[in-house]
Amino acid sequence: MKTYFLTFPDGGKVEIMNREEIEPLEFNPYRQGYIHMALSVGSVQEVDRLTAILAKDGYEILSGPRITGDGYYESCIRGFENIIIEITE
Repeated sequence: MKTYFLTFPDGGKVEIMNREEIEPLEFNPYRQGYIHMALSVGSVQEVDRLTAILAKDGYEILSGPRITGDGYYESCIRGFENIIIEITE
């Protein structure tokens, strides 16, 4: 796996990732194409709050809230068109 972060002066970030095991399936977190977006919400408490709301509203929670291997506090949900939406602090 290769991953690169582009960081912009205003604080925004874009992660570009390449994985060998990508498969073109209906829902697979490693499929080809646009599959993932991350939103920074400012705090651990806000990640927890929004994750709870989305779970209550019927969204599938894929992971978290948790601290990831690269040090981010996040949760991931299965969003519209099977896109993984990452909610991070």
